[in-house]
Formats: sequence, C-alpha cells, structure tokens
Amino acid sequence: MNLNLNLNLNLKTQQLIAQIRKKKSFLCIGLDTDLEKIPPHLLEVEDPIFSFNKAIIDATHHLCVAYKPNIAFYEAYGISGWKSLEKTITYLNKNFPEIFTIADAKRGDIGNTSTRYAKAFFEDLNFDSITIAPYMGKDSVEPFLAFPDKHTILLALTSNAGAFDFQTQLVNGKELYKQVLETSKTYENAENLMYVVGATKAEYLGEIRKIVPDSFLLVPGVGAQGGNLEEVCNYGMNENVGLLINSSRGIIYASKEKDFAEAAAEAAVILQNQMALELKKMK
Repeated sequence: MNLNLNLNLNLKTQQLIAQIRKKKSFLCIGLDTDLEKIPPHLLEVEDPIFSFNKAIIDATHHLCVAYKPNIAFYEAYGISGWKSLEKTITYLNKNFPEIFTIADAKRGDIGNTSTRYAKAFFEDLNFDSITIAPYMGKDSVEPFLAFPDKHTILLALTSNAGAFDFQTQLVNGKELYKQVLETSKTYENAENLMYVVGATKAEYLGEIRKIVPDSFLLVPGVGAQGGNLEEVCNYGMNENVGLLINSSRGIIYASKEKDFAEAAAEAAVILQNQMALELKKMK
C-alpha cells in the first residue's frame, strides 16, 4: 500500500489518509442510535444514547477512520437527543481528534440559511463534514464550502431504491447525478467536496471516477443493504483509496446483550480485515 500524502490537501484530508495507512482501514461507522434497538439495560442510565455511543467508540476507534451520526436519530428525541449528539462529538474530538467526523444531516437551503446550518455543525458542534442535498444548487452548497478545513459531502447517487426516480434520469442526454458531479466542480472551494455514492450502485463508480477522480466518496450500503466491498473497491478506489465505506446497523447492533460493544468490534474487525486485503492490492 502506497498512499500519497499530498501536502496540497487540507489538514483533515491528510489526517484521513494517514489514518487509512496506519489502521489499514477505510471504515466509517454510522452512529444511528435508536432507543428501540440498543441493549435494554442501557435504558436505565441517565443518557442511554451517549452511553451506547461511547461504548461503541471505545471498542471500535482503532478499526475505523470515521464516525457518522445520522442527525435524525438525535433530533427525534428533542433537546435530550441533541445533548446526546453534542456529548458524542465532544467525546470524539477530545479523545480521538484524528478521526474524521460526519454529520449526516442532509441539509441544503439558500444563502444565510445554509450558513446557519454550517455554523451549527462546523462551529458549534465542530464536525469535520456534513452531508448536503444539492437540489437547490450553487447558492445552497457554497456557504458550507466557505468554512476552511471542513468538508461538504454532496448526495450524488444514493443507495435507496428511490434513487432511480431522479438521479439516473436523463437531463439533456446526461444522467442527473453526472450533472451534479460536473456542476459541483465549478463551485468555489470545490476541492473540499466529497460525494455520497451508494455501494448498491457499484457499477456506476467507474463513470463517477472519470468525473471526480481525486475526491473521497462516502459509500453506504455495504452489508445490510447488500453492497459488495470488493466491487466498490474495484470500481471506486483511487491512489489515496478515496473511499469511506459506511456500516451502521451491521456493526452497532451486532448484539443487544451486555456484550454489545465487543460484538460491534468483532463485526468491525471483519470489515477491516477485508479492507486490509483490498489495500494490499494497491500498487
């Protein structure tokens, strides 16, 4: 494995590549924490969500390079859920500052609204990145890109069945997701863009790499949704790997017993070992 640490990349990207090299992993763990699915004994503690997240993080941080809380799972519990999110990101930033953090918020609005969303997640919570829906175009994305050393992760080609409703439809003879990719490259500070591409669309990755050869791709859908890691790597890997493979349910809910954190680590090890094998194939 020979990863290129390009000093022209921003600091967080350099740290991410260094982590991939050190851990032989490009695993992102989704912290989609649901009180109906966590081990019942945790419901007796003061903050079940944070207690669950902390245990998962402590058991898996050496196996992954990123964590991705899905914000809906915190907003659903109101103020208490938001406080759990705040405690989770604070714990990560304090104890594992090298780990890349993703606010899976799927925001996107014009002008000052996007700036306020960006301030909430980049300044107040200090996430490294946020997922953004690009449907409203340039003036809904660039406010996020204005924050230095932060990343904006655009939804390009998602893993859900409804993705075919719009994302692969032809617009002037070109699939819409390709138009999103090409247009986004013209945005100010576009070098800080990443993209969501579902693992269940692995065959599309070759076309995507022709448009954004150097960008990191956040790839959900390996495991529970049926995506194949080897296929994703074959089509989507670049000289710096350029992939963050997300797994949520398959890791964090590996057990509902008191051994849940150990079970999560065991599930993460399986993916990490597969990733190490893929990294060995790199020239």
